[in-house]
Amino acid sequence: MDILLCDLDAFFASVEQRDHPEYRGKPVIVGGKPEARGVVSACSYEARRFGIRSAMPMVRAVRLCPNGIFLPVNIPHYRAVSEQVVSIYRRFTPAIEQVSIDEAYLGVPQGTGVRVGEELRRAVRREVDLPVSVGVSSNKLLAKIACKLAKPDGLKELWPNDVPSILWPLDADVLPGVGPKTQARLEALGIHKVKDLVERGEGFLDRTLGTIGRELYRYALGQDDRGLTTQEETKSISEETTFPRDIHDGDEALAVIMLLSEEVGFRLRRKGLRARTVTLKIRYADYTTITRSITLSRSTCTDFAIYRAARDLFCRHAGAGPWRLLGVQVSGLVEEEYHQLSLLEDAGKERREERITEVIDGLRNKYGKDIVHRARVLLRQRRR
Repeated sequence: MDILLCDLDAFFASVEQRDHPEYRGKPVIVGGKPEARGVVSACSYEARRFGIRSAMPMVRAVRLCPNGIFLPVNIPHYRAVSEQVVSIYRRFTPAIEQVSIDEAYLGVPQGTGVRVGEELRRAVRREVDLPVSVGVSSNKLLAKIACKLAKPDGLKELWPNDVPSILWPLDADVLPGVGPKTQARLEALGIHKVKDLVERGEGFLDRTLGTIGRELYRYALGQDDRGLTTQEETKSISEETTFPRDIHDGDEALAVIMLLSEEVGFRLRRKGLRARTVTLKIRYADYTTITRSITLSRSTCTDFAIYRAARDLFCRHAGAGPWRLLGVQVSGLVEEEYHQLSLLEDAGKERREERITEVIDGLRNKYGKDIVHRARVLLRQRRR
Protein backbone atom coordinates (compact mmCIF):
# COMPACT_ATOMS: atom_id res chain seq x y z
CA MET A 1 0.00 0.00 0.00
CA ASP A 2 1.12 3.56 -0.75
CA ILE A 3 0.48 6.17 1.93
CA LEU A 4 -0.48 9.74 1.08
CA LEU A 5 -0.45 12.62 3.53
CA CYS A 6 -2.77 15.34 2.25
CA ASP A 7 -2.39 18.70 3.99
CA LEU A 8 -4.48 21.76 3.08
CA ASP A 9 -2.01 24.64 2.86
CA ALA A 10 -2.47 27.48 5.39
CA PHE A 11 -6.01 26.13 5.66
CA PHE A 12 -7.87 28.78 7.66
CA ALA A 13 -6.17 31.62 5.78
CA SER A 14 -6.69 29.91 2.42
CA VAL A 15 -10.42 29.55 3.10
CA GLU A 16 -10.65 33.25 3.92
CA GLN A 17 -8.77 34.17 0.74
CA ARG A 18 -11.05 31.93 -1.29
CA ASP A 19 -14.19 33.42 0.25
CA HIS A 20 -12.90 36.98 -0.06
CA PRO A 21 -11.09 37.42 -3.39
CA GLU A 22 -9.92 40.85 -2.29
CA TYR A 23 -7.67 39.11 0.29
CA ARG A 24 -5.80 37.05 -2.31
CA GLY A 25 -2.13 37.91 -2.59
CA LYS A 26 -2.26 39.76 0.73
CA PRO A 27 -1.00 38.79 4.19
CA VAL A 28 -3.93 37.16 6.02
CA ILE A 29 -3.59 36.23 9.68
CA VAL A 30 -6.30 34.19 11.45
CA GLY A 31 -6.32 33.94 15.22
CA GLY A 32 -7.28 35.43 18.57
CA LYS A 33 -7.60 39.07 19.49
CA PRO A 34 -4.31 40.90 20.14
CA GLU A 35 -5.78 42.72 23.14
CA ALA A 36 -6.77 39.37 24.68
CA ARG A 37 -3.27 37.97 24.13
CA GLY A 38 -4.50 35.65 21.41
CA VAL A 39 -2.19 33.65 19.18
CA VAL A 40 -1.96 33.07 15.44
CA SER A 41 -3.93 29.98 14.37
CA ALA A 42 -2.97 30.18 10.69
CA CYS A 43 -1.44 32.66 8.28
CA SER A 44 -1.12 32.91 4.53
CA TYR A 45 2.21 32.44 2.80
CA GLU A 46 2.22 36.17 2.09
CA ALA A 47 2.13 36.75 5.87
CA ARG A 48 4.94 34.26 6.46
CA ARG A 49 7.28 36.48 4.46
CA PHE A 50 7.01 38.93 7.37
CA GLY A 51 8.18 36.25 9.80
CA ILE A 52 4.72 35.37 11.10
CA ARG A 53 4.14 31.76 12.17
CA SER A 54 1.39 29.70 13.79
CA ALA A 55 1.23 29.90 17.61
CA MET A 56 2.97 33.30 17.57
CA PRO A 57 1.41 35.88 19.91
CA MET A 58 -0.97 38.00 17.87
CA VAL A 59 0.52 41.17 19.37
CA ARG A 60 3.86 40.28 17.81
CA ALA A 61 2.21 39.44 14.48
CA VAL A 62 0.64 42.90 14.42
CA ARG A 63 4.04 44.47 15.04
CA LEU A 64 5.63 42.44 12.24
CA CYS A 65 2.85 43.13 9.75
CA PRO A 66 0.77 46.14 10.82
CA ASN A 67 -0.98 46.30 7.44
CA GLY A 68 -1.97 42.63 7.47
CA ILE A 69 -5.57 41.41 7.35
CA PHE A 70 -6.37 40.06 10.83
CA LEU A 71 -9.42 37.81 11.09
CA PRO A 72 -11.11 35.78 13.87
CA VAL A 73 -11.22 32.00 13.78
CA ASN A 74 -14.44 30.54 12.33
CA ILE A 75 -14.20 26.86 13.21
CA PRO A 76 -17.75 25.79 12.17
CA HIS A 77 -17.15 27.14 8.65
CA TYR A 78 -13.68 25.58 8.41
CA ARG A 79 -15.05 22.23 9.56
CA ALA A 80 -17.75 22.34 6.89
CA VAL A 81 -15.11 23.03 4.22
CA SER A 82 -12.93 20.24 5.64
CA GLU A 83 -15.83 17.81 5.29
CA GLN A 84 -16.22 18.83 1.64
CA VAL A 85 -12.55 18.02 1.03
CA VAL A 86 -12.75 14.67 2.83
CA SER A 87 -15.76 13.74 0.71
CA ILE A 88 -13.50 14.22 -2.33
CA TYR A 89 -10.84 12.01 -0.74
CA ARG A 90 -13.45 9.26 -0.28
CA ARG A 91 -13.96 9.08 -4.03
CA PHE A 92 -10.35 7.92 -4.35
CA THR A 93 -10.14 5.52 -1.38
CA PRO A 94 -12.11 4.39 1.68
CA ALA A 95 -8.85 4.07 3.67
CA ILE A 96 -8.70 7.51 5.30
CA GLU A 97 -7.28 8.54 8.65
CA GLN A 98 -8.19 12.15 9.34
CA VAL A 99 -5.71 13.44 11.91
CA SER A 100 -6.84 17.08 12.06
CA ILE A 101 -9.20 19.53 10.41
CA ASP A 102 -6.75 20.08 7.53
CA GLU A 103 -4.70 16.89 7.40
CA ALA A 104 -5.43 13.26 6.48
CA TYR A 105 -3.54 10.08 5.61
CA LEU A 106 -4.88 8.04 2.70
CA GLY A 107 -4.06 4.47 1.74
CA VAL A 108 -4.10 3.55 -1.96
CA PRO A 109 -2.92 0.49 -3.94
CA GLN A 110 0.85 0.13 -4.16
CA GLY A 111 2.32 1.92 -7.15
CA THR A 112 -0.62 4.31 -7.58
CA GLY A 113 0.30 6.95 -4.99
CA VAL A 114 1.72 9.61 -7.30
CA ARG A 115 -1.08 9.30 -9.86
CA VAL A 116 -3.81 9.39 -7.22
CA GLY A 117 -2.10 12.28 -5.45
CA GLU A 118 -2.04 14.41 -8.58
CA GLU A 119 -5.64 13.58 -9.47
CA LEU A 120 -6.75 14.33 -5.94
CA ARG A 121 -4.97 17.70 -5.90
CA ARG A 122 -6.65 18.70 -9.15
CA ALA A 123 -10.07 17.65 -7.84
CA VAL A 124 -9.71 19.67 -4.63
CA ARG A 125 -8.55 22.73 -6.55
CA ARG A 126 -11.33 22.39 -9.13
CA GLU A 127 -14.21 21.69 -6.74
CA VAL A 128 -13.28 23.52 -3.54
CA ASP A 129 -10.71 26.01 -4.89
CA LEU A 130 -8.12 25.27 -2.22
CA PRO A 131 -4.46 24.24 -2.41
CA VAL A 132 -3.44 20.89 -0.94
CA SER A 133 0.08 19.51 -0.64
CA VAL A 134 0.59 15.75 -0.85
CA GLY A 135 3.43 13.55 0.38
CA VAL A 136 3.69 10.01 -1.00
CA SER A 137 5.59 7.08 0.50
CA SER A 138 5.26 3.60 1.94
CA ASN A 139 4.82 4.73 5.57
CA LYS A 140 3.28 7.61 7.48
CA LEU A 141 6.55 9.14 8.66
CA LEU A 142 8.06 9.52 5.20
CA ALA A 143 4.75 10.65 3.72
CA LYS A 144 4.58 13.42 6.34
CA ILE A 145 8.14 14.57 5.65
CA ALA A 146 7.51 14.42 1.90
CA CYS A 147 4.45 16.61 2.40
CA LYS A 148 6.57 19.19 4.23
CA LEU A 149 8.97 19.20 1.31
CA ALA A 150 6.08 19.58 -1.15
CA LYS A 151 4.72 22.78 0.39
CA PRO A 152 3.20 24.95 -0.77
CA ASP A 153 0.71 23.40 -3.18
CA GLY A 154 2.86 20.57 -4.49
CA LEU A 155 3.46 16.82 -4.47
CA LYS A 156 6.61 15.02 -3.34
CA GLU A 157 7.68 11.37 -3.15
CA LEU A 158 10.01 10.05 -0.45
CA TRP A 159 10.66 6.30 -0.44
CA PRO A 160 12.84 4.27 1.95
CA ASN A 161 15.64 3.98 -0.63
CA ASP A 162 15.65 7.80 -0.90
CA VAL A 163 16.38 8.26 2.80
CA PRO A 164 20.21 8.58 2.56
CA SER A 165 20.13 11.00 -0.37
CA ILE A 166 17.08 13.12 0.55
CA LEU A 167 16.34 12.79 4.27
CA TRP A 168 19.81 12.60 5.81
CA PRO A 169 21.06 15.99 4.50
CA LEU A 170 18.04 17.80 6.01
CA ASP A 171 18.09 19.63 9.33
CA ALA A 172 17.12 17.40 12.25
CA ASP A 173 14.03 19.47 13.03
CA VAL A 174 12.34 18.00 9.94
CA LEU A 175 11.64 14.93 12.10
CA PRO A 176 8.48 14.74 14.24
CA GLY A 177 9.15 15.53 17.87
CA VAL A 178 12.07 17.89 17.28
CA GLY A 179 10.82 21.21 18.61
CA PRO A 180 12.95 24.14 19.77
CA LYS A 181 13.97 22.52 23.08
CA THR A 182 14.90 19.16 21.58
CA GLN A 183 16.70 20.91 18.74
CA ALA A 184 18.77 22.86 21.29
CA ARG A 185 19.66 19.61 23.09
CA LEU A 186 20.67 18.00 19.81
CA GLU A 187 22.80 20.97 18.81
CA ALA A 188 24.54 20.86 22.18
CA LEU A 189 25.52 17.29 21.26
CA GLY A 190 26.79 18.42 17.87
CA ILE A 191 23.77 17.01 16.03
CA HIS A 192 22.45 19.33 13.34
CA LYS A 193 21.43 17.10 10.42
CA VAL A 194 19.39 13.91 10.27
CA LYS A 195 22.58 12.16 9.15
CA ASP A 196 24.21 13.12 12.46
CA LEU A 197 21.59 11.09 14.33
CA VAL A 198 22.40 8.01 12.28
CA GLU A 199 26.14 8.45 12.76
CA ARG A 200 25.85 8.85 16.54
CA GLY A 201 23.95 5.57 16.74
CA GLU A 202 21.02 4.31 18.73
CA GLY A 203 23.05 3.49 21.84
CA PHE A 204 24.43 7.02 22.18
CA LEU A 205 21.02 8.61 21.59
CA ASP A 206 19.41 6.29 24.12
CA ARG A 207 22.01 7.14 26.78
CA THR A 208 21.82 10.89 26.24
CA LEU A 209 18.16 11.45 25.32
CA GLY A 210 16.29 8.37 26.50
CA THR A 211 13.05 7.33 24.80
CA ILE A 212 13.00 10.31 22.43
CA GLY A 213 16.54 9.40 21.33
CA ARG A 214 15.56 5.88 20.34
CA GLU A 215 12.53 7.23 18.50
CA LEU A 216 14.56 9.81 16.61
CA TYR A 217 17.06 7.16 15.55
CA ARG A 218 14.27 5.09 13.98
CA TYR A 219 12.86 8.18 12.29
CA ALA A 220 16.28 9.06 10.92
CA LEU A 221 16.35 5.65 9.25
CA GLY A 222 12.89 6.29 7.79
CA GLN A 223 11.32 3.51 9.86
CA ASP A 224 7.67 3.69 10.90
CA ASP A 225 5.38 0.69 11.38
CA ARG A 226 2.18 2.57 12.23
CA GLY A 227 -0.82 1.61 10.14
CA LEU A 228 -3.81 3.70 9.15
CA THR A 229 -6.71 4.03 11.57
CA THR A 230 -9.67 4.48 9.25
CA GLN A 231 -12.93 6.14 10.22
CA GLU A 232 -14.71 2.80 10.38
CA GLU A 233 -12.13 1.57 12.89
CA THR A 234 -12.21 4.65 15.09
CA LYS A 235 -12.92 3.72 18.66
CA SER A 236 -12.19 7.09 20.26
CA ILE A 237 -12.31 10.85 19.76
CA SER A 238 -9.48 13.03 20.98
CA GLU A 239 -8.07 16.54 20.94
CA GLU A 240 -4.65 17.64 22.13
CA THR A 241 -2.45 20.70 22.03
CA THR A 242 1.28 21.27 22.29
CA PHE A 243 2.15 24.60 23.89
CA PRO A 244 4.52 27.05 22.18
CA ARG A 245 6.11 27.40 25.64
CA ASP A 246 5.82 24.97 28.54
CA ILE A 247 3.20 26.06 31.06
CA HIS A 248 3.63 25.95 34.82
CA ASP A 249 0.27 27.22 36.09
CA GLY A 250 -2.30 24.60 37.05
CA ASP A 251 -5.27 26.90 36.49
CA GLU A 252 -4.07 27.65 32.97
CA ALA A 253 -3.71 23.91 32.32
CA LEU A 254 -7.28 23.33 33.53
CA ALA A 255 -8.54 26.07 31.21
CA VAL A 256 -6.86 24.27 28.31
CA ILE A 257 -8.45 20.99 29.43
CA MET A 258 -11.83 22.74 29.41
CA LEU A 259 -11.30 23.89 25.82
CA LEU A 260 -10.21 20.40 24.74
CA SER A 261 -13.22 18.85 26.51
CA GLU A 262 -15.56 21.26 24.71
CA GLU A 263 -14.14 20.28 21.32
CA VAL A 264 -14.30 16.54 22.10
CA GLY A 265 -17.88 16.90 23.33
CA PHE A 266 -18.86 18.87 20.22
CA ARG A 267 -17.45 16.16 17.96
CA LEU A 268 -19.22 13.43 19.95
CA ARG A 269 -22.57 15.15 19.58
CA ARG A 270 -22.11 15.75 15.86
CA LYS A 271 -21.60 12.02 15.40
CA GLY A 272 -24.59 11.14 17.61
CA LEU A 273 -22.32 9.30 20.05
CA ARG A 274 -21.73 9.08 23.79
CA ALA A 275 -18.65 7.88 25.67
CA ARG A 276 -17.99 5.87 28.81
CA THR A 277 -14.24 6.39 29.26
CA VAL A 278 -12.28 9.65 29.52
CA THR A 279 -8.49 9.66 29.12
CA LEU A 280 -6.10 12.49 29.91
CA LYS A 281 -2.73 12.70 28.15
CA ILE A 282 0.09 14.69 29.74
CA ARG A 283 3.53 15.35 28.28
CA TYR A 284 6.10 16.99 30.50
CA ALA A 285 8.95 19.33 29.57
CA ASP A 286 11.36 16.39 29.36
CA TYR A 287 9.02 14.59 26.89
CA THR A 288 7.93 12.01 29.45
CA THR A 289 4.33 11.20 28.55
CA ILE A 290 1.63 9.59 30.67
CA THR A 291 -2.02 8.71 30.03
CA ARG A 292 -4.59 8.14 32.76
CA SER A 293 -8.20 7.01 32.28
CA ILE A 294 -11.44 6.84 34.19
CA THR A 295 -14.65 4.99 33.30
CA LEU A 296 -17.88 6.84 34.05
CA SER A 297 -20.93 5.28 35.65
CA ARG A 298 -22.94 6.06 32.51
CA SER A 299 -22.10 7.26 29.03
CA THR A 300 -22.10 10.99 28.31
CA CYS A 301 -21.71 13.52 25.53
CA THR A 302 -21.62 16.74 27.58
CA ASP A 303 -18.59 18.99 27.86
CA PHE A 304 -19.23 19.29 31.60
CA ALA A 305 -18.95 15.57 32.35
CA ILE A 306 -15.91 15.13 30.12
CA TYR A 307 -14.19 18.10 31.74
CA ARG A 308 -14.96 16.95 35.30
CA ALA A 309 -13.41 13.55 34.59
CA ALA A 310 -10.35 15.04 32.88
CA ARG A 311 -9.96 17.64 35.65
CA ASP A 312 -10.00 14.95 38.33
CA LEU A 313 -7.38 12.94 36.44
CA PHE A 314 -5.20 16.04 36.11
CA CYS A 315 -5.45 16.90 39.81
CA ARG A 316 -4.53 13.36 40.81
CA HIS A 317 -1.71 12.65 38.35
CA ALA A 318 -0.26 15.82 36.81
CA GLY A 319 2.24 16.69 39.52
CA ALA A 320 3.90 20.09 39.57
CA GLY A 321 4.70 20.46 35.86
CA PRO A 322 5.83 22.16 33.74
CA TRP A 323 3.68 20.68 30.99
CA ARG A 324 4.42 20.61 27.27
CA LEU A 325 1.26 18.92 25.93
CA LEU A 326 -2.23 18.15 27.17
CA GLY A 327 -4.80 15.95 25.50
CA VAL A 328 -8.34 14.70 26.20
CA GLN A 329 -9.74 11.51 24.68
CA VAL A 330 -13.05 9.70 25.02
CA SER A 331 -13.66 6.05 24.19
CA GLY A 332 -16.15 3.28 24.87
CA LEU A 333 -18.43 4.92 22.31
CA VAL A 334 -22.11 4.06 21.94
CA GLU A 335 -24.78 5.52 19.71
CA GLU A 336 -27.21 8.06 21.14
CA GLU A 337 -30.22 5.75 20.78
CA TYR A 338 -28.55 3.07 22.89
CA HIS A 339 -28.14 5.46 25.78
CA GLN A 340 -31.75 6.65 25.96
CA LEU A 341 -32.75 3.63 28.06
CA SER A 342 -30.55 4.78 30.92
CA LEU A 343 -31.78 8.38 31.05
CA LEU A 344 -34.63 7.42 33.37
CA GLU A 345 -32.17 6.38 36.05
CA ASP A 346 -30.96 9.90 36.83
CA ALA A 347 -32.31 12.48 34.41
CA GLY A 348 -31.91 15.62 36.49
CA LYS A 349 -28.38 16.98 36.37
CA GLU A 350 -27.34 15.36 33.10
CA ARG A 351 -30.45 16.53 31.26
CA ARG A 352 -29.90 20.09 32.47
CA GLU A 353 -26.32 19.94 31.22
CA GLU A 354 -27.46 18.53 27.89
CA ARG A 355 -29.98 21.35 27.43
CA ILE A 356 -27.29 23.92 28.16
CA THR A 357 -24.97 22.17 25.73
CA GLU A 358 -27.63 22.23 23.00
CA VAL A 359 -27.98 26.00 23.38
CA ILE A 360 -24.20 26.50 23.28
CA ASP A 361 -23.87 24.29 20.20
CA GLY A 362 -26.55 26.31 18.46
CA LEU A 363 -24.77 29.59 19.21
CA ARG A 364 -21.41 28.22 18.05
CA ASN A 365 -22.84 26.80 14.84
CA LYS A 366 -24.39 30.15 14.03
CA TYR A 367 -21.77 32.63 15.24
CA GLY A 368 -18.51 30.65 15.63
CA LYS A 369 -16.87 28.89 18.55
CA ASP A 370 -15.61 32.08 20.23
CA ILE A 371 -19.13 33.40 20.87
CA VAL A 372 -19.42 31.48 24.17
CA HIS A 373 -16.72 30.79 26.74
CA ARG A 374 -16.98 29.26 30.17
CA ALA A 375 -15.68 31.24 33.15
CA ARG A 376 -12.47 29.23 33.54
CA VAL A 377 -11.49 29.93 29.94
CA LEU A 378 -12.21 33.64 30.34
CA LEU A 379 -10.04 33.75 33.45
CA ARG A 380 -7.21 32.17 31.49
CA GLN A 381 -7.54 34.79 28.75
CA ARG A 382 -7.43 37.61 31.31
CA ARG A 383 -4.31 36.22 32.95
CA ARG A 384 -2.55 36.00 29.62
